Amino acid sequence: MLVIGGTGTVGTEVVRALTDKGAKVRVMTRRLGAHSGAEYVAGSLESPETLGSAFDRVSKVYLLTPLAENEVELGMNAVRAAQESGVRHIVFQSVHQAADAPQIPHFKTKLEIIEGLRSSGIPYTVLSPNNFFQNDLGLQEPITGYGVYAAPIGGVGCSRVDVRDIGDAAAVTLLEEGHEGRDYALVGPDILTGEDCAAIWARHLGREVAYGGDDLDAWAEAVSSMMPEWLVRDLCVMFAYFQEHGLKASLEEVAELTQLLGRSPRSFDDFVAEIAPGWS
Repeated sequence: MLVIGGTGTVGTEVVRALTDKGAKVRVMTRRLGAHSGAEYVAGSLESPETLGSAFDRVSKVYLLTPLAENEVELGMNAVRAAQESGVRHIVFQSVHQAADAPQIPHFKTKLEIIEGLRSSGIPYTVLSPNNFFQNDLGLQEPITGYGVYAAPIGGVGCSRVDVRDIGDAAAVTLLEEGHEGRDYALVGPDILTGEDCAAIWARHLGREVAYGGDDLDAWAEAVSSMMPEWLVRDLCVMFAYFQEHGLKASLEEVAELTQLLGRSPRSFDDFVAEIAPGWS
């Protein structure tokens, strides 16, 4: 099977989960990597002419499209290559409750790719993760250096998820039968506000960590040198939505994921407990 986007934060966990189960995995990437049990092949969604060899003799695909201004085009390049090569099942990574917030640009692009998948005739499954625990790994400097939790997720709450659970869910839906046509919410067991996240980091680090607040203009200014302007605007729309509405899973969604994984989803408290000793 082919994993597209298999070298990033989520993709490496998808590859890990599949190879742990003994699956034969091919990873398409612009830069060749290494993982025990995986084959890496060169290819880019930006260049459809490079996709033929990556899709050759592939029956199943995990499609993780990058956060990009032309994300729909990239996703549809993959779908067309899958059609041409006779792929029998695609598992596509979307976003939790994307249909409720199409005003968020990278939520809308996922919906458009899903519509393309629906029109393609290829059986598909959608995995829809919430905000990742691992996003906090980029906050080490403000948390440890200034005692500030700097992600402006607000006070309503998000059912954040560990990317290792995304990898495990991907392996289940790719390797087992019967998941075609399903959309699984990939969520954590707890609804977390910005204050909650700060408090959990503070407890495990043994020091004060305060939530940095909801000022999106200040956040945008702080990150403007680290990401392109279009992405800053996109994420500001997302955080504004989180602050007003949250991104909360239902009890039914948590129960469905628990059944899919065969265990409870990982908690943010456990994630921070693993990371904090290396940050102290």
